[in-house]
Amino acid sequence: MKHIHILGICGTFMGGIAAIAKQLGFRVSGCDANVYPPMSTQLEQLGIELMQGYKVEHLADEPDMVIVGNAMSRGNVMVEYVLDRNIPYTSGPQWLLDNVLKDRWVVAVSGTHGKTTTSSMITWILEYAGMNPGYLIGGVPQNFESSARLGESPFFVIEADEYDTAFFDKRSKFVHYRPRTLVINNMEFDHGDIFNDLSDIQRQFHHLIRMVPSNGLILSPKNEQAITDTLSQGCWTATEFSYDAISLDAVGDAAGVDVKQQKKLSTDGWQATKLLVDGSQFIVNFKGQEQGIVRWNLIGDFNIDNALMAIAAARHSGVTTEVAIEALNKFINTKRRLELRGTVNDVRVFDDFAHHPTAIEKTLTGVRANVGDKRIIAVLEPRSNTMKSGIHKDSLPASLALADQVFIYQGEDVKWSVNQLIADCCQPCIVDTDIEQLISKITEYAEPNDTIVVMSNGGFGNIHQKLLDALTVKFSR
Repeated sequence: MKHIHILGICGTFMGGIAAIAKQLGFRVSGCDANVYPPMSTQLEQLGIELMQGYKVEHLADEPDMVIVGNAMSRGNVMVEYVLDRNIPYTSGPQWLLDNVLKDRWVVAVSGTHGKTTTSSMITWILEYAGMNPGYLIGGVPQNFESSARLGESPFFVIEADEYDTAFFDKRSKFVHYRPRTLVINNMEFDHGDIFNDLSDIQRQFHHLIRMVPSNGLILSPKNEQAITDTLSQGCWTATEFSYDAISLDAVGDAAGVDVKQQKKLSTDGWQATKLLVDGSQFIVNFKGQEQGIVRWNLIGDFNIDNALMAIAAARHSGVTTEVAIEALNKFINTKRRLELRGTVNDVRVFDDFAHHPTAIEKTLTGVRANVGDKRIIAVLEPRSNTMKSGIHKDSLPASLALADQVFIYQGEDVKWSVNQLIADCCQPCIVDTDIEQLISKITEYAEPNDTIVVMSNGGFGNIHQKLLDALTVKFSR
């Protein structure tokens, strides 16, 4: 039995690699700076050996291969040990290609936003259709027990990240995946710690486009100029496009209207007609023809966009649109994607992964459509490397415009003064450097029927549960 050791095993991606390697019959061990639940529990239950910290003694039982996570850099004692001893090593994406993806029909979901949710949707549709796909998703898909699985069919769904691969391979992770079906949800500047500008990101995406075979399919929205420009650099694969959702209000009175005949409906791609303004019910149309109606618990036009991409990708994989729609009606959203964490005295507390101004705006737009005139309280932790560097600070105030009150946490690693947002926001904005004090201020402000949307790509000091606890105390007085 070959032995692999994973550096940085407790990240979602590397933990998924570990789970798949175990299913393939490898002996798997790994270490991380912080080994803690829930990932540690999941891995231990699979029989994977976990070790705390980066120590050369973890490699005493010399493995056949070391898989190096992209958080590892030169100077790390284990990295230096592997190089000095000439121990075979590779990256997670390269290992996945060599051992899993090279023989599979890969459905890759890329883009700045929506990768995790769309990947989860596609995987669930294929599962619902009885296709037992393999998958690796950078989140917790609630229709499944884990974030990764080898699967027993030719199909493998993967969240295709544009972040770099490893300290020795600065290409984007996704260039290793060789997809047959490629979704490009959107394309904006992000990851300012590794990319200089949008053109750098487009270059990596075009590397990916070059790998999609001519009998494959590339799916993307029609109105994304950055994607259009990237495809124009050269595309040798069939394409399908989605268009922005329209509402019945935009095409006439719902009573007696045959939506299929509306001139505003696209006749050459995928498009949704919203039956409810918050996006929780919509008609799916393809080339102007009605395919069925999605009725689910998700809200927001961004989730409609994700759904159209998922339906189209599943159709290319052999699932009828009718079955795909049935599956989405039973879809449970991925954890931390506008996830309702609890309700206290009609105050709802949501957890959302939004950490880019566009994602923040889309999240709040969906919530506003859902709550109408009721108050929205936005709570933000600028935590991503790009956010902490201040690259998006000028566009943040506009992205928060639909909230009635904004609370922002100024973390120690944030390299700019968040206080400047107090003047730039169009609504009251409170900044604090202490999470407990921030919770106290939010709790004091909150009233029944408010919606609190907490946005961060980290744990945010367990603020969600602490808010629910504090609200319980407040309203029990």
